[in-house]
Formats: sequence, C-alpha cells, structure tokens
Amino acid sequence: MREIKELIWQEGEYSYPAAYGFVPSIRGYIHDEDNSDRDCMLVVPGGGYCMCTPHEGELVAEVFYKQGMNAFVLTYTTDITMSVPLMKQPLEDISRAVRFIRKRAEEFNINGKKLFISGFSAGAHVCGSLAVHYDDVADKDTEYAGISNKPDGVILAYPVITTGEYTHIYSVQTLLGKEPSDEDLTYFSLEKNVTKDTPPCFIWQTVTDDLVPVENSYLMAEALRIHGVPFAHYVFPSGFHGLSYPSEKFFSFNAGGEYVLEQLEKAVAAVKAGNGINVSEQRKKELEEQFPDILPEGQSQKNIEQPKGDAIQAGEDSKAEDGAGDVDQAVDMLPPLDMTWSEDIGLWPELARVWMNRI
Repeated sequence: MREIKELIWQEGEYSYPAAYGFVPSIRGYIHDEDNSDRDCMLVVPGGGYCMCTPHEGELVAEVFYKQGMNAFVLTYTTDITMSVPLMKQPLEDISRAVRFIRKRAEEFNINGKKLFISGFSAGAHVCGSLAVHYDDVADKDTEYAGISNKPDGVILAYPVITTGEYTHIYSVQTLLGKEPSDEDLTYFSLEKNVTKDTPPCFIWQTVTDDLVPVENSYLMAEALRIHGVPFAHYVFPSGFHGLSYPSEKFFSFNAGGEYVLEQLEKAVAAVKAGNGINVSEQRKKELEEQFPDILPEGQSQKNIEQPKGDAIQAGEDSKAEDGAGDVDQAVDMLPPLDMTWSEDIGLWPELARVWMNRI
C-alpha cells in the first residue's frame, strides 16, 4: 500500500479566518501491487461541523481499501469554537478535493474509474451539499476549473440533511451561525435542492439514532425518488449515532486516524493562549474543560515543569500530541460493547459495494 498526505489548497488560496494554521488535506491509501486503475472512495468524517471524528475516517477508508478501491480521507474545515460561521468553506473543500484527486488520476491509479464520496453525520451533509450544489462551486485555479467536481455516487451515513424541523441544530449553527438567513437555510436544506442531475445516493441510518433524527434520511430519499434519482435507502432497527463501521476495531476504541483532529487541536491551543477569534469567555471555559490535555499555543510538554514525586514519571508520553486524550474522553461516553450491531449495520459496506457495482 502506498500512503500519501497532500494539502488540497495551495499557499494563498485558503483563507478561513479561524483556521489557526490548519489547511485542509487528504490522506490516501493506494494499491500499488500491480498499478492497475481502480474505483476510489473519498471518506468524509462527521463531527457536527465542530471537528472531524477519527473513527469515521481511516477506519472506513480501510474497509473500502480492502474491497479493492483506492481510498482517501478528507480533513475539511470545521470550527470547535463555534464562533466563525463556516458557510460554504466545507463545500469548497470537498469540491477541491474531488478535483484534486481527479487531476492526479494517473498518479493515484484511478484513471478512467469512478469516484465515490462517503460522509458521516455532518460529513454526510458536506457530501450531500456537493451532490446537490456541485454546479455552484467554481474553482478559481485554472488548473482545476475544467475538472468535474461531480461525484459518480454518494454514500450518506446517518446524515444531517435538513435545516428544518428535524435538523441537528448544532451542526447548522456551526455552519451558518446563530441567526442564518432564510436563503442560507434553504440552500443548505439538501432535500430542497435535489434535481434530476443529482448523482445516485446510498443512504443508511438507524431508527434509534439519538442525535440526528432518522427523518433526515427519509426526507432525502423521498426527494431523490420524486426527481427520479437512483438511490438505495437502508434503515436499521437499532444502533446509536456514530456507529461508523461497527467492527471489533471500532469497539476497541483504537480505530486510528487521529490526524483528522489537527484543526481542533490548533484551535483549542490558540483559544487557551488567548488568541481565539470571536470566542466568548463561556466557550473558552468549555473548551478548557473539554480538552484539558491540549496545551496552549506556544507551549510544549518539554517546557512544562514536571511535578515532583511519582505523580508523573519522567519521560511519560503526553496524549496532547495526537489528540488521543480527547478521543478517550469521547469514547468513554459511548454505550457498552454490543457486537450484535455488526450483524446488520456491519453489512452496509457490502450493500454499498453491490450498489456501486450497478452505477
């Protein structure tokens, strides 16, 4: 396997105010045993537009890689401070990522093959936004402007779809701010923007989703049906939000892919150092409590005086470097291990593969 990491924006192209030094990127996992061209999958993690969640990135990319695809993970723009509305920046990120991959199709061994995108929760909203608005996203770079950003197919896993009654309010608030215009709410309510030219979609969710109401997936499926867009829609009877791919690796809480936490870590470090942009004192306090292991900007574990005695052994590794402490904190809140979810939800990648073969 050949692994790559590439920034998708060149110097001077990316200007989101609350980036804190972050630039969106892709990680690639490419078959190189025979250099044959293969279909590819771009995986887009969720995280309520506040962060990119590790277990919805590399873990899923590995599944599709093992199916024989070349796989990529997009780390797009988010805002853990919830202070600077993202607006169209995540949409522009995924649009550029699709063009970026296609531009280098020969290098990435996908020449002449299909490109699919797969998003989870808010990441599914990013994917769905591209599916319905790909024509709206022009690329200012002439190297990319003539390359299609329309995916061949879209997988929407427990997706945020609507900005209406059944929305996930915190995702919408982070994306559009606390007082969005009616125009923006309509634009990002994806079921209202489906057309006959929307690419085929594969949708899955659980009835008992505890964060994003299952009505989101029904709204999208119905809009696709009305406009004659091919789709598959699976609703599993039980399972909590964020199940991703419910394998033993998922439930080991060691799914990997912590690299998608880069922007979160940079933002929290900046806020702790007093360099946050429009961050309220209340939000600063919340972030300090939620992410105690992330050090303020400009500090490192080396210049923090170690306590005397046995409290911390000299040379003990800090979890702040890779975000593992934050992940540990999050997974502690998950329900107990229940591998029965793998009996049906764990089949979704196989069902998706059958669907992709039909496109």
